[in-house]
Amino acid sequence: MDFQEILHQQFLSNSLENYCWFLGFVLFGLLFKRIISKYLSHIMYRVLNRDKSIDIKTFDELLIKPIGFFVLLMLIYLGSLNIAFPQELNFETKNFNISLILAKTFNIIVLFAVSKIALRFVDYFGIVFLNRANDTESKMDDQLIPFVIELGKIAVYIVLFFVILSKIFDVDVTALAAGVGIGGIAIAMASKESLENLLGSFTIFFDKPFLVGDLVSTGSITGTVEKVGFRSTRIRTFDKSIVTVPNKNMISAELDNLGKRKVRRARFYIGLTYDTTIDQMKKVVKEIEILINEHPRTDQEGRVKFQEFGASSLDIMVLYYVNSTKWDDFIDVKEDINFKIMEIVKNNDCEFAFPSTTVYLQK
Repeated sequence: MDFQEILHQQFLSNSLENYCWFLGFVLFGLLFKRIISKYLSHIMYRVLNRDKSIDIKTFDELLIKPIGFFVLLMLIYLGSLNIAFPQELNFETKNFNISLILAKTFNIIVLFAVSKIALRFVDYFGIVFLNRANDTESKMDDQLIPFVIELGKIAVYIVLFFVILSKIFDVDVTALAAGVGIGGIAIAMASKESLENLLGSFTIFFDKPFLVGDLVSTGSITGTVEKVGFRSTRIRTFDKSIVTVPNKNMISAELDNLGKRKVRRARFYIGLTYDTTIDQMKKVVKEIEILINEHPRTDQEGRVKFQEFGASSLDIMVLYYVNSTKWDDFIDVKEDINFKIMEIVKNNDCEFAFPSTTVYLQK
Protein backbone atom coordinates (compact mmCIF):
# COMPACT_ATOMS: atom_id res chain seq x y z
CA MET A 1 0.00 0.00 0.00
CA ASP A 2 1.56 3.28 -1.13
CA PHE A 3 1.36 6.66 0.63
CA GLN A 4 -1.51 7.93 -1.55
CA GLU A 5 -3.66 4.96 -0.64
CA ILE A 6 -2.96 5.57 3.05
CA LEU A 7 -4.04 9.21 2.72
CA HIS A 8 -7.29 8.19 1.03
CA GLN A 9 -8.33 5.72 3.66
CA GLN A 10 -11.65 6.65 5.29
CA PHE A 11 -12.13 7.16 9.05
CA LEU A 12 -15.44 8.46 10.40
CA SER A 13 -16.68 9.64 6.99
CA ASN A 14 -13.44 11.50 6.15
CA SER A 15 -10.14 10.59 4.56
CA LEU A 16 -6.87 10.74 6.44
CA GLU A 17 -5.77 13.49 4.07
CA ASN A 18 -8.70 15.67 5.12
CA TYR A 19 -7.81 15.19 8.79
CA CYS A 20 -4.21 16.14 8.02
CA TRP A 21 -5.36 19.35 6.33
CA PHE A 22 -7.49 20.21 9.33
CA LEU A 23 -4.71 19.54 11.83
CA GLY A 24 -2.30 21.45 9.62
CA PHE A 25 -4.47 24.57 9.70
CA VAL A 26 -4.86 24.29 13.48
CA LEU A 27 -1.13 23.76 14.05
CA PHE A 28 -0.30 26.65 11.71
CA GLY A 29 -2.68 28.88 13.68
CA LEU A 30 -1.17 27.91 17.04
CA LEU A 31 2.39 28.50 15.81
CA PHE A 32 1.92 31.68 13.79
CA LYS A 33 -1.14 33.44 15.22
CA ARG A 34 1.00 35.89 17.20
CA ILE A 35 3.13 36.77 14.18
CA ILE A 36 0.06 37.26 11.99
CA SER A 37 -1.81 39.24 14.64
CA LYS A 38 1.23 41.47 15.27
CA TYR A 39 1.52 42.15 11.53
CA LEU A 40 -2.18 43.04 11.32
CA SER A 41 -1.89 45.19 14.45
CA HIS A 42 0.96 47.18 12.91
CA ILE A 43 -1.07 47.75 9.75
CA MET A 44 -3.99 49.05 11.83
CA TYR A 45 -1.59 51.23 13.83
CA ARG A 46 -0.27 52.91 10.69
CA VAL A 47 -3.82 53.52 9.44
CA LEU A 48 -5.40 54.76 12.69
CA ASN A 49 -2.56 56.37 14.59
CA ARG A 50 -1.09 58.82 12.12
CA ASP A 51 -0.75 61.55 14.76
CA LYS A 52 1.22 59.16 17.04
CA SER A 53 -1.14 59.81 19.95
CA ILE A 54 -0.12 56.49 21.56
CA ASP A 55 2.97 54.35 21.08
CA ILE A 56 2.92 51.13 19.10
CA LYS A 57 3.70 49.03 22.21
CA THR A 58 0.48 50.15 23.91
CA PHE A 59 -1.46 49.54 20.69
CA ASP A 60 -0.04 46.00 20.41
CA GLU A 61 -0.90 45.25 24.06
CA LEU A 62 -4.50 46.13 23.30
CA LEU A 63 -5.00 44.22 20.04
CA ILE A 64 -2.50 41.39 19.55
CA LYS A 65 -4.26 38.87 21.82
CA PRO A 66 -7.85 39.38 20.57
CA ILE A 67 -6.71 39.50 16.93
CA GLY A 68 -4.61 36.37 17.48
CA PHE A 69 -7.60 34.50 18.90
CA PHE A 70 -9.73 35.59 15.95
CA VAL A 71 -7.02 34.48 13.48
CA LEU A 72 -6.89 31.05 15.16
CA LEU A 73 -10.66 30.68 14.89
CA MET A 74 -10.56 31.58 11.18
CA LEU A 75 -7.83 29.01 10.51
CA ILE A 76 -9.85 26.38 12.38
CA TYR A 77 -12.81 27.29 10.20
CA LEU A 78 -10.74 27.00 7.01
CA GLY A 79 -9.44 23.64 8.16
CA SER A 80 -12.95 22.42 8.94
CA LEU A 81 -14.00 23.06 5.33
CA ASN A 82 -11.96 19.98 4.34
CA ILE A 83 -13.83 17.61 6.64
CA ALA A 84 -17.44 16.67 7.20
CA PHE A 85 -18.95 15.94 10.57
CA PRO A 86 -18.96 12.14 10.99
CA GLN A 87 -22.44 10.74 10.52
CA GLU A 88 -21.66 8.08 13.10
CA LEU A 89 -21.37 10.81 15.78
CA ASN A 90 -24.28 12.94 14.64
CA PHE A 91 -27.05 11.74 16.91
CA GLU A 92 -29.84 13.55 15.16
CA THR A 93 -33.39 13.57 16.47
CA LYS A 94 -36.35 15.85 15.96
CA ASN A 95 -35.08 18.49 18.39
CA PHE A 96 -31.41 17.55 18.69
CA ASN A 97 -28.54 17.75 16.21
CA ILE A 98 -24.93 17.62 17.43
CA SER A 99 -23.38 19.06 14.26
CA LEU A 100 -25.81 22.01 14.30
CA ILE A 101 -25.11 22.66 18.00
CA LEU A 102 -21.35 22.61 17.38
CA ALA A 103 -21.72 24.99 14.43
CA LYS A 104 -23.81 27.46 16.43
CA THR A 105 -21.41 27.25 19.39
CA PHE A 106 -18.47 27.99 17.10
CA ASN A 107 -20.33 30.96 15.60
CA ILE A 108 -21.03 32.35 19.07
CA ILE A 109 -17.32 32.07 19.94
CA VAL A 110 -16.43 33.93 16.72
CA LEU A 111 -18.90 36.68 17.57
CA PHE A 112 -17.39 37.02 21.06
CA ALA A 113 -13.92 37.24 19.48
CA VAL A 114 -15.10 40.03 17.16
CA SER A 115 -16.74 41.85 20.08
CA LYS A 116 -13.48 41.55 22.05
CA ILE A 117 -11.64 43.31 19.21
CA ALA A 118 -14.36 45.98 19.12
CA LEU A 119 -14.00 46.52 22.89
CA ARG A 120 -10.24 46.94 22.51
CA PHE A 121 -10.84 49.56 19.81
CA VAL A 122 -13.12 51.38 22.26
CA ASP A 123 -10.25 51.29 24.79
CA TYR A 124 -7.86 52.59 22.12
CA PHE A 125 -10.04 55.57 21.23
CA GLY A 126 -10.54 56.19 24.96
CA ILE A 127 -6.76 56.41 25.48
CA VAL A 128 -6.39 58.73 22.48
CA PHE A 129 -9.09 61.13 23.66
CA LEU A 130 -7.89 61.02 27.28
CA ASN A 131 -4.39 62.00 26.13
CA ARG A 132 -5.87 64.90 24.21
CA ALA A 133 -8.03 65.87 27.19
CA ASN A 134 -4.94 66.04 29.40
CA ASP A 135 -3.60 68.80 27.15
CA THR A 136 -6.66 70.99 27.76
CA GLU A 137 -7.42 73.11 30.82
CA SER A 138 -11.07 72.01 31.05
CA LYS A 139 -11.88 69.13 33.41
CA MET A 140 -15.19 68.41 31.73
CA ASP A 141 -13.64 66.30 28.98
CA ASP A 142 -11.65 64.32 31.60
CA GLN A 143 -14.97 63.40 33.19
CA LEU A 144 -16.96 62.86 30.00
CA ILE A 145 -14.54 60.58 28.14
CA PRO A 146 -14.59 57.65 30.66
CA PHE A 147 -18.39 57.90 30.63
CA VAL A 148 -18.46 57.71 26.80
CA ILE A 149 -16.04 54.75 26.91
CA GLU A 150 -18.43 52.84 29.15
CA LEU A 151 -21.31 53.81 26.88
CA GLY A 152 -19.40 52.48 23.85
CA LYS A 153 -18.71 49.17 25.59
CA ILE A 154 -22.35 48.78 26.56
CA ALA A 155 -23.32 49.45 22.94
CA VAL A 156 -20.95 46.66 21.81
CA TYR A 157 -22.55 44.20 24.25
CA ILE A 158 -26.05 45.19 23.15
CA VAL A 159 -25.19 44.70 19.47
CA LEU A 160 -23.56 41.34 20.30
CA PHE A 161 -26.68 40.23 22.19
CA PHE A 162 -29.05 41.06 19.35
CA VAL A 163 -26.76 39.57 16.67
CA ILE A 164 -26.57 36.29 18.59
CA LEU A 165 -30.35 36.21 18.97
CA SER A 166 -30.90 37.02 15.30
CA LYS A 167 -28.17 35.04 13.53
CA ILE A 168 -27.67 32.11 15.90
CA PHE A 169 -31.10 31.51 17.41
CA ASP A 170 -33.20 32.89 14.52
CA VAL A 171 -35.13 35.24 16.81
CA ASP A 172 -37.17 38.05 15.24
CA VAL A 173 -35.32 41.02 16.72
CA THR A 174 -38.01 43.49 15.60
CA ALA A 175 -40.72 41.61 17.47
CA LEU A 176 -38.41 41.24 20.46
CA ALA A 177 -37.76 44.99 20.53
CA ALA A 178 -41.51 45.61 20.49
CA GLY A 179 -41.93 43.19 23.36
CA VAL A 180 -39.20 44.93 25.32
CA GLY A 181 -40.97 48.24 24.71
CA ILE A 182 -44.19 46.84 26.12
CA GLY A 183 -42.41 45.41 29.14
CA GLY A 184 -40.21 48.45 29.61
CA ILE A 185 -42.20 49.78 32.53
CA ALA A 186 -41.96 46.50 34.41
CA ILE A 187 -38.21 46.32 33.76
CA ALA A 188 -37.76 49.91 34.94
CA MET A 189 -39.69 49.18 38.14
CA ALA A 190 -37.61 46.06 38.75
CA SER A 191 -34.36 47.98 38.33
CA LYS A 192 -35.48 51.18 40.03
CA GLU A 193 -32.21 51.72 41.89
CA SER A 194 -30.07 51.17 38.80
CA LEU A 195 -32.25 53.59 36.85
CA GLU A 196 -31.90 56.21 39.60
CA ASN A 197 -28.11 55.86 39.47
CA LEU A 198 -28.13 56.18 35.67
CA LEU A 199 -30.26 59.32 35.81
CA GLY A 200 -27.97 60.59 38.56
CA SER A 201 -24.97 60.23 36.25
CA PHE A 202 -26.69 62.35 33.58
CA THR A 203 -27.58 64.93 36.23
CA ILE A 204 -23.92 65.09 37.26
CA PHE A 205 -22.82 65.66 33.66
CA PHE A 206 -25.38 68.33 32.82
CA ASP A 207 -25.67 70.15 36.17
CA LYS A 208 -21.91 69.84 36.89
CA PRO A 209 -21.95 69.97 40.70
CA PHE A 210 -18.37 68.69 40.51
CA LEU A 211 -15.79 67.55 37.96
CA VAL A 212 -13.12 64.87 37.92
CA GLY A 213 -10.24 66.11 40.04
CA ASP A 214 -12.40 68.20 42.39
CA LEU A 215 -12.09 67.76 46.14
CA VAL A 216 -15.57 67.01 47.49
CA SER A 217 -17.18 66.14 50.79
CA THR A 218 -20.44 64.19 50.92
CA GLY A 219 -21.71 62.62 54.12
CA SER A 220 -18.72 61.19 55.97
CA ILE A 221 -16.61 60.91 52.80
CA THR A 222 -14.05 63.51 51.75
CA GLY A 223 -11.69 63.02 48.82
CA THR A 224 -10.85 63.66 45.19
CA VAL A 225 -13.23 62.56 42.41
CA GLU A 226 -11.42 60.10 40.13
CA LYS A 227 -14.22 58.77 37.91
CA VAL A 228 -17.92 59.24 37.22
CA GLY A 229 -19.54 56.12 35.76
CA PHE A 230 -23.04 54.98 34.87
CA ARG A 231 -23.82 53.66 38.35
CA SER A 232 -21.37 55.24 40.74
CA THR A 233 -18.71 57.84 41.40
CA ARG A 234 -15.27 56.83 42.65
CA ILE A 235 -13.60 59.06 45.25
CA ARG A 236 -9.99 58.81 46.39
CA THR A 237 -9.89 59.64 50.11
CA PHE A 238 -6.99 61.10 52.07
CA ASP A 239 -6.28 57.56 53.27
CA LYS A 240 -5.52 56.69 49.60
CA SER A 241 -8.45 54.28 49.46
CA ILE A 242 -11.17 54.28 46.80
CA VAL A 243 -14.75 54.79 47.95
CA THR A 244 -17.55 54.01 45.49
CA VAL A 245 -20.64 56.17 46.01
CA PRO A 246 -23.90 55.53 44.08
CA ASN A 247 -24.70 58.46 41.79
CA LYS A 248 -28.16 58.91 43.29
CA ASN A 249 -26.47 59.65 46.63
CA MET A 250 -24.12 62.15 45.01
CA ILE A 251 -27.06 64.26 43.80
CA SER A 252 -29.53 63.72 46.64
CA ALA A 253 -27.23 64.26 49.63
CA GLU A 254 -25.62 67.53 50.62
CA LEU A 255 -22.34 67.87 48.75
CA ASP A 256 -19.61 70.37 49.50
CA ASN A 257 -17.36 70.95 46.48
CA LEU A 258 -14.17 71.91 48.25
CA GLY A 259 -12.46 72.23 44.88
CA LYS A 260 -14.53 75.35 44.11
CA ARG A 261 -13.06 77.21 47.06
CA LYS A 262 -10.15 79.55 46.45
CA VAL A 263 -8.98 79.27 50.06
CA ARG A 264 -9.03 76.83 52.98
CA ARG A 265 -10.03 77.93 56.46
CA ALA A 266 -8.18 77.17 59.67
CA ARG A 267 -10.02 77.83 62.93
CA PHE A 268 -8.95 76.77 66.40
CA TYR A 269 -8.51 77.99 70.00
CA ILE A 270 -5.40 78.38 72.12
CA GLY A 271 -5.67 78.58 75.89
CA LEU A 272 -3.38 80.55 78.20
CA THR A 273 -3.20 80.14 81.97
CA TYR A 274 -5.30 82.30 84.26
CA ASP A 275 -2.22 84.08 85.67
CA THR A 276 -1.75 85.82 82.30
CA THR A 277 -2.15 89.59 82.70
CA ILE A 278 -4.35 91.83 80.55
CA ASP A 279 -1.33 93.46 78.93
CA GLN A 280 0.17 90.07 78.11
CA MET A 281 -3.12 88.91 76.57
CA LYS A 282 -3.36 92.03 74.44
CA LYS A 283 0.23 91.65 73.20
CA VAL A 284 -0.21 87.95 72.40
CA VAL A 285 -3.48 88.60 70.51
CA LYS A 286 -1.96 91.52 68.58
CA GLU A 287 1.24 89.72 67.62
CA ILE A 288 -0.62 86.59 66.44
CA GLU A 289 -2.94 88.78 64.36
CA ILE A 290 0.05 90.56 62.77
CA LEU A 291 1.69 87.18 62.13
CA ILE A 292 -1.37 85.85 60.31
CA ASN A 293 -2.07 88.96 58.26
CA GLU A 294 1.56 89.32 57.16
CA HIS A 295 2.07 85.66 56.33
CA PRO A 296 2.69 85.26 52.53
CA ARG A 297 0.29 82.29 52.26
CA THR A 298 -2.80 83.83 53.94
CA ASP A 299 -5.39 86.24 52.53
CA GLN A 300 -5.06 88.97 55.22
CA GLU A 301 -8.58 88.36 56.51
CA GLY A 302 -7.58 86.61 59.70
CA ARG A 303 -9.30 87.11 63.03
CA VAL A 304 -7.59 86.71 66.41
CA LYS A 305 -9.79 87.52 69.42
CA PHE A 306 -9.87 86.79 73.13
CA GLN A 307 -13.17 84.92 73.26
CA GLU A 308 -13.78 82.74 76.28
CA PHE A 309 -13.11 82.30 79.96
CA GLY A 310 -12.65 78.56 79.89
CA ALA A 311 -12.80 76.10 82.75
CA SER A 312 -9.00 76.15 83.12
CA SER A 313 -7.78 78.61 80.47
CA LEU A 314 -8.21 82.00 78.83
CA ASP A 315 -9.22 81.04 75.28
CA ILE A 316 -8.08 82.94 72.16
CA MET A 317 -9.82 82.21 68.84
CA VAL A 318 -7.48 82.03 65.83
CA LEU A 319 -9.09 82.11 62.36
CA TYR A 320 -7.39 82.57 58.99
CA TYR A 321 -7.58 81.46 55.34
CA VAL A 322 -4.78 79.78 53.39
CA ASN A 323 -4.43 80.88 49.76
CA SER A 324 -4.54 77.33 48.39
CA THR A 325 -7.05 74.50 48.20
CA LYS A 326 -4.34 71.83 48.26
CA TRP A 327 -4.19 69.77 51.41
CA ASP A 328 -0.37 69.72 51.50
CA ASP A 329 -0.16 73.52 51.27
CA PHE A 330 -2.78 73.88 53.99
CA ILE A 331 -1.04 71.69 56.55
CA ASP A 332 2.36 73.25 55.77
CA VAL A 333 1.06 76.78 56.40
CA LYS A 334 -0.80 75.68 59.52
CA GLU A 335 2.33 74.05 60.93
CA ASP A 336 4.42 77.17 60.24
CA ILE A 337 1.90 79.44 61.97
CA ASN A 338 1.59 77.07 64.93
CA PHE A 339 5.35 77.14 65.53
CA LYS A 340 5.39 80.93 65.42
CA ILE A 341 2.43 81.15 67.82
CA MET A 342 4.43 79.06 70.28
CA GLU A 343 7.33 81.53 69.95
CA ILE A 344 5.00 84.49 70.54
CA VAL A 345 3.56 82.92 73.69
CA LYS A 346 7.03 82.10 75.01
CA ASN A 347 8.45 85.58 74.20
CA ASN A 348 5.64 87.20 76.21
CA ASP A 349 6.39 85.05 79.28
CA CYS A 350 3.03 83.28 79.00
CA GLU A 351 2.17 79.62 79.27
CA PHE A 352 -0.31 77.37 77.54
CA ALA A 353 -3.01 76.06 79.82
CA PHE A 354 -4.12 72.49 80.16
CA PRO A 355 -7.10 70.99 81.97
CA SER A 356 -6.42 71.26 85.69
CA THR A 357 -8.24 71.50 89.01
CA THR A 358 -7.25 73.66 92.02
CA VAL A 359 -8.31 72.44 95.45
CA TYR A 360 -8.48 74.94 98.34
CA LEU A 361 -8.33 73.55 101.88
CA GLN A 362 -9.91 75.77 104.54
CA LYS A 363 -9.41 75.15 108.27
